[in-house]
Amino acid sequence: MLTRIALALMWLLHFLPSTLLASTGELLGLLIMGLVRERRNVVRINLELCFPDLSKAQRKRLARAHFRAFGRALAETTIAWWSDVERVRALATVEGKQHFDVANRAGPVIVLAPHFVGVEILAIRLSIEENAQSMYSRQKNAVFNRFLISRRTRFRPIRLASRQDGIKPLVRGLKARLPLFYLPDMDFGPRDAIFVPFFGVPAATIDAVPRLAALTGAAVVPVLIEQKPAGQGYLIRFLPAWENYPTRDFSADTLRMNRFIEDCVRAAPEQYFWIHKRFKTRPPGEKRVY
Repeated sequence: MLTRIALALMWLLHFLPSTLLASTGELLGLLIMGLVRERRNVVRINLELCFPDLSKAQRKRLARAHFRAFGRALAETTIAWWSDVERVRALATVEGKQHFDVANRAGPVIVLAPHFVGVEILAIRLSIEENAQSMYSRQKNAVFNRFLISRRTRFRPIRLASRQDGIKPLVRGLKARLPLFYLPDMDFGPRDAIFVPFFGVPAATIDAVPRLAALTGAAVVPVLIEQKPAGQGYLIRFLPAWENYPTRDFSADTLRMNRFIEDCVRAAPEQYFWIHKRFKTRPPGEKRVY
């Protein structure tokens, strides 16, 4: 019941004008920062680990900016979930799609999407234009799980594979020339993960990107989503496919991926998904950080 009430309240948000919706979202983010102590601590610890050279005051300002960006993205995601196709298109403009189109004509494609706050908007916006497959984490709440699947497939029957199903469905899809939309930078535990530095901190990272690319011959095309000033929406930007990727060294390939994400984060640090427990899984013998 609480989930349905929360979704109903969010549904009301999508009727707001864009500028008011963005401002409301920023206030929502600050409210979450003030009330949800656990996530506030997660952000604080992540920033301490990844930006040790910043002063405590600088990290506090960055944390506050992050919660504002997170809350705004959460509010504006209601447009992607419920508004008509034209408003969703207006919410997020797309640049550089020729990089995807060239790779897609040539063979299988993995669209690499680092986890910035607008990534849900990114996925739904791109589903207007292209067929794709993606992997998702099954939610514990059955109502919310069904809701997310319905929203992510509202414009096109995107093929969603649960992480519990492994990579075989993804391989089959790639070999059938169905692009894979993949988020590479979440901590899903020690299974199938290797420890690769992320901002100098060992992070459990699934090496599925180079493995899938090697198995299927897929090109890896990065895509980023940038939150523009309030009321101006988002910019989705495709980058050229990576050259000489993968190699025979999947650890080195995964490190290259993490370093790429680090560079993207430095360009807009407040917009990265710091609220996630990126360093939850620790190498053997290391103490927990959260």
